[in-house]
Amino acid sequence: MIHSFLLVGQSNMAGRGFLKDVPMICNERIKVLRNGRWQIMMEPINYDRAFAGVGPSASFAAAWCRKNEDKEIGLVPCAEGGTSLDAWSVEGPLFEHAILQAKLAKRSSKLEGILWHQGENECSSGLSKLYHEKFLKIVEAFRRELCEPDIPIIIGGIGNYLGSGFLGHYFPEHSEVNQELLEFAKKEKNCYFATALGLTSNPDGIHLNAVSQRIFGLRYFEAYDKRKHILEPLEGEENAINIDSERPLTKAEKTAILEKQFAGGEISLEEYQSQLMS
Repeated sequence: MIHSFLLVGQSNMAGRGFLKDVPMICNERIKVLRNGRWQIMMEPINYDRAFAGVGPSASFAAAWCRKNEDKEIGLVPCAEGGTSLDAWSVEGPLFEHAILQAKLAKRSSKLEGILWHQGENECSSGLSKLYHEKFLKIVEAFRRELCEPDIPIIIGGIGNYLGSGFLGHYFPEHSEVNQELLEFAKKEKNCYFATALGLTSNPDGIHLNAVSQRIFGLRYFEAYDKRKHILEPLEGEENAINIDSERPLTKAEKTAILEKQFAGGEISLEEYQSQLMS
């Protein structure tokens, strides 16, 4: 039985961390839903853009596997960069697509949780004050449409760095949005907050870098696993980039990596055949 998680929100859930900055996570117990089929997860997971990269879900899944030996986890990527709460309204295509994908996942897995990260688009023009009201409608609709009235929803905070980057003037209400996210998680049932405190960004000052995304995934998992709000950095979280690095790769994982390298032109046919047979 695969235990699945729906990934929704905007670009920091989809992932913009640079793939080259962290060790690859390739674990045959971590699946991703693509075209209705479960495949071994390879990053980027959420192809909302050609430049998608590392998000929080890979290290979340690796932490889940470390806790749940011999079980499989499935990720259902539905995040879309640059989207507002209005874009996620119950009547809109993003919400409908996420519901369809989650229902498809439920045919062959048990839906265990929803990972949400969104808020950068609500950081101006007084939109932070409307967050709770708008998000509650979305949460209630997810639970209703998926027939999962008690499903845990893990809500990630947005970066405290947002006001200081070269685009910082676009995010004057980032602190207010973070407060709204935390208060929502505290007030609504089975919702838990994971702080972005201390995490750092790519040079754009908007997107979490790859190392921070690995750490963020651990915070998301801790919130889910302990069913509690994570308000401070975790002890030892600086080792998050190595969460799946010390485990010997299985034959299936080695093959998946080789296929990716060969198909991407990184290795020759001779190298591919030689390593495949070794």
